[in-house]
Formats: sequence, C-alpha cells, structure tokens
Amino acid sequence: MSFIDEEPARPEDAGTEAARPEATGPGVTGAGQAEPGAAPAGQAGAGQAGAGQAEPGTAENPLQITDPRAMRALAHPARIAILQHLVLDGPATATECADVAGLSPSACSYHLRALARYGFVGEDPASAADGRHRPWRARVVAISVGQDADQPDALRAAGRLFEQSVRTRIEEVRAQYLDREWEYSPQWRAAGGLRQDVLHVTADELPTVRAELQALFARYRRLDRADRPAGAQRVHAVVDLLPWFDPADE
Repeated sequence: MSFIDEEPARPEDAGTEAARPEATGPGVTGAGQAEPGAAPAGQAGAGQAGAGQAEPGTAENPLQITDPRAMRALAHPARIAILQHLVLDGPATATECADVAGLSPSACSYHLRALARYGFVGEDPASAADGRHRPWRARVVAISVGQDADQPDALRAAGRLFEQSVRTRIEEVRAQYLDREWEYSPQWRAAGGLRQDVLHVTADELPTVRAELQALFARYRRLDRADRPAGAQRVHAVVDLLPWFDPADE
C-alpha cells in the first residue's frame, strides 16, 4: 500500500517477526516512524535500506509490518481512509479528516490516536494555522504485509483482518464513484472503469508481471504535485493477481 512523500520510516523503528512483502497501494495501504513510546510497527532489520536502496517506508521500499498489534490497529476501513487522506492531502486535523472517513471529529481523534500509538501518524504542530488547531501527518509513504506459511497464528489472523479492511475500503471508493458516475465527463468515464483479464504464467513469471505493473504505475504516481501535467486528476488503481487454479494441480 503506497501513500505520498511523507517522512520515511527509520530501520530502528521496526518490530518483531518476519513476513514476506505482499501488497502495496496508495493511501491505505503504513507503519512508520514511531512516536516516542509508541509500540514498534515492523521488524528489526526488515525493509532496511541497503546500498543504493530507498529508505524503508517509501514507495520504492515499503516498510514491512510484522507486529500483529500494529496490523490490527490499522485494520479498520475508517483508519485506512484517514491515513490515505493524510498521505495524499495532509497534514490535516481530525475535523478535516471527518468528512473523508464519514465520522465525527471526536471519533476521528480517537482513530488518529490509535494510529499514532503504532507510529502510523504523528502530530504536526509546524503546520498548525494557530494554537487551536492540531494537525496530524502520515509518517510513511508505503507499507507491506506478508502471509508466509510459517507465520505465527496471531500475525496471520491480523493480516487477514487487515486485508479485509483494505478490500472494504477499495469497495467504498468504487461505490463512491458509481454513485456519481454520470457526473463525470464522457472522456473520464470511457478511460476508467473495471477491466478484467486472465493470465497463464508460471510461478516464476508472475513476480515479473507484478514488477512490470508496479513500474508502470510508478511512472504515473506523480506524488509531487509539481510533476503532474495540467488536467491530471487522482485515479484509484487496484490490481489483483490471484492464483485461479486448484492447488492440487500444481
């Protein structure tokens, strides 16, 4: 799950168990630099930057979340929506996040504190308009979760809950578009929409397909507003690469 160019996470902020990088995507999908006293969100050593590698938490090097507590803290569609908003449009106050999440400002404050407990977000006094405002900002751009067969049961269960919340959020974004589809211009309606296909690949080829798609998306991500051409608008992109065969046939 990717976000925007916010402050990257540091390797020393990582946490406990190992996980295989699984999925990345805008705005949902981030554990990152922990607040003082916050619980760790990732794994010590996981996602660290090597020579010439981007810092953990960037779109190029998503930070792995391997702490089931951190994963459960994020596994809520409203929190994912809030984090997406902070990454893409933040910093923002709880009141400004309320419209995005469909909650009251007090409920958003609760969710922001829960996200901050695990280092996903942090307060940003520097962006406050005055002393009465309490803006928050996302701490990372991208995260990664895994589903290794040898994962502890608690981590596997938390990962499944997180995945369900991400899919719920995806459906919310799709429903919002469909509710207003005919308000968009014919050009945007023709360009967007659901596309389905089927691939016949080997287990070695599928990671190559995924990497090529990620590289294509990266060219058009344009997280820096200065990189966007005139007329550029935000588009929600989702790719599912799911084995569609009986495991016994492997």
